[in-house]
Amino acid sequence: MTKIVNTRYATLTLGIALTLCCRAAWAGVYQHGTVVRMRMVDCLPVRHGFMVAMGGAPTQMSSEVCPEYTLISDKVVFVIVGKSSDQLIPLADVVDFRFNKNELAMRIDDARRESKFNIKEMILRTDWELIQKHIADQMTNPRADTNVALRTRE
Repeated sequence: MTKIVNTRYATLTLGIALTLCCRAAWAGVYQHGTVVRMRMVDCLPVRHGFMVAMGGAPTQMSSEVCPEYTLISDKVVFVIVGKSSDQLIPLADVVDFRFNKNELAMRIDDARRESKFNIKEMILRTDWELIQKHIADQMTNPRADTNVALRTRE
């Protein structure tokens, strides 16, 4: 009787340990990031491989616009473009994302399915912050040289 109890206890313990390990591994797949910017741009062309390359001149795409987002993670800043105009993400929201083939798969608000986005640009966060600081400095303190050049033209 004690052997059956010990077997059940060992099976239960192994099952719990396996569940915790799998859950921890699954949770580690996603990275976290914050969406800080959104604008509407032309959708990126869809690439279908060999048949499109050998098919001659590409057909004109519709003038559909897609959302473009700037996503900031711990170390990298991504510029991503949605595949259709209805892929909307709330700004200033922390989202979970992962890489899926050549795309960025994003889970928003514990949704059932992931939304997939094309990666347009990637830059290190430190470099991006330097560029943003430089732009802010240029906006607050325009160069005196440009004002002098404008005055001499007059």
